[in-house]
Amino acid sequence: MLTVNEYFDGKVKSIAFKTATLPATVGVMCTGEYTFGTSQKETITIVSGQLNVKLPGATDWQCFRDGEKFVVDANKSFDLKVEKDTAYLCTYE
Repeated sequence: MLTVNEYFDGKVKSIAFKTATLPATVGVMCTGEYTFGTSQKETITIVSGQLNVKLPGATDWQCFRDGEKFVVDANKSFDLKVEKDTAYLCTYE
Protein backbone atom coordinates (compact mmCIF):
# COMPACT_ATOMS: atom_id res chain seq x y z
CA MET A 1 0.00 0.00 0.00
CA LEU A 2 1.22 3.49 -0.84
CA THR A 3 1.19 6.31 1.70
CA VAL A 4 1.19 9.94 0.58
CA ASN A 5 3.01 12.44 2.80
CA GLU A 6 2.73 16.22 2.54
CA TYR A 7 4.93 18.85 4.22
CA PHE A 8 5.37 22.63 4.25
CA ASP A 9 1.82 23.50 3.14
CA GLY A 10 1.95 21.05 0.24
CA LYS A 11 5.25 22.33 -1.20
CA VAL A 12 6.86 18.93 -0.53
CA LYS A 13 5.00 15.72 -1.33
CA SER A 14 6.17 12.14 -1.26
CA ILE A 15 4.85 8.63 -1.69
CA ALA A 16 6.13 5.94 0.67
CA PHE A 17 6.79 2.41 -0.58
CA LYS A 18 9.05 -0.59 0.07
CA THR A 19 11.98 -1.32 -2.25
CA ALA A 20 13.35 -4.86 -2.53
CA THR A 21 15.44 -4.21 0.59
CA LEU A 22 14.55 -0.88 2.27
CA PRO A 23 11.61 1.41 2.96
CA ALA A 24 11.67 4.48 0.70
CA THR A 25 9.88 7.59 -0.46
CA VAL A 26 9.83 9.23 -3.85
CA GLY A 27 8.68 12.81 -4.12
CA VAL A 28 8.94 16.36 -5.37
CA MET A 29 10.02 19.56 -3.62
CA CYS A 30 8.85 22.90 -4.95
CA THR A 31 11.03 26.02 -4.86
CA GLY A 32 11.70 27.12 -1.29
CA GLU A 33 13.83 26.66 1.82
CA TYR A 34 13.22 23.78 4.20
CA THR A 35 14.64 22.15 7.31
CA PHE A 36 14.10 18.41 7.75
CA GLY A 37 14.78 16.19 10.74
CA THR A 38 15.60 12.49 10.51
CA SER A 39 14.56 9.60 12.73
CA GLN A 40 16.50 7.05 10.64
CA LYS A 41 19.58 7.18 8.44
CA GLU A 42 18.48 8.63 5.08
CA THR A 43 20.12 8.37 1.66
CA ILE A 44 18.68 10.97 -0.69
CA THR A 45 19.21 10.65 -4.44
CA ILE A 46 18.32 13.49 -6.81
CA VAL A 47 16.18 12.14 -9.65
CA SER A 48 15.66 15.44 -11.48
CA GLY A 49 16.67 18.97 -10.54
CA GLN A 50 19.05 20.02 -7.79
CA LEU A 51 19.19 20.57 -4.05
CA ASN A 52 21.49 22.92 -2.20
CA VAL A 53 22.13 21.19 1.12
CA LYS A 54 23.69 22.21 4.42
CA LEU A 55 24.45 18.91 6.10
CA PRO A 56 24.51 18.51 9.90
CA GLY A 57 27.58 20.18 11.40
CA ALA A 58 28.56 21.80 8.09
CA THR A 59 29.09 25.52 7.58
CA ASP A 60 29.09 25.39 3.76
CA TRP A 61 26.30 24.52 1.35
CA GLN A 62 26.76 21.70 -1.19
CA CYS A 63 24.90 21.33 -4.47
CA PHE A 64 23.58 17.92 -5.54
CA ARG A 65 22.21 17.35 -9.07
CA ASP A 66 20.62 14.57 -11.13
CA GLY A 67 21.90 11.16 -10.06
CA GLU A 68 23.93 12.45 -7.10
CA LYS A 69 23.16 11.50 -3.50
CA PHE A 70 23.91 12.45 0.07
CA VAL A 71 23.46 10.73 3.43
CA VAL A 72 22.10 12.11 6.69
CA ASP A 73 22.45 10.07 9.89
CA ALA A 74 19.52 9.38 12.22
CA ASN A 75 18.37 12.05 14.68
CA LYS A 76 19.93 14.95 12.76
CA SER A 77 18.50 17.92 10.89
CA PHE A 78 19.59 19.42 7.59
CA ASP A 79 18.70 22.50 5.55
CA LEU A 80 17.69 22.64 1.90
CA LYS A 81 17.43 25.43 -0.65
CA VAL A 82 15.41 24.38 -3.67
CA GLU A 83 15.79 26.75 -6.63
CA LYS A 84 13.64 24.72 -9.07
CA ASP A 85 11.18 21.89 -8.59
CA THR A 86 13.22 18.79 -7.77
CA ALA A 87 12.33 15.09 -7.68
CA TYR A 88 14.09 12.78 -5.24
CA LEU A 89 14.28 9.21 -3.94
CA CYS A 90 14.97 8.67 -0.24
CA THR A 91 15.78 5.30 1.33
CA TYR A 92 15.70 4.68 5.08
CA GLU A 93 17.89 2.41 7.22
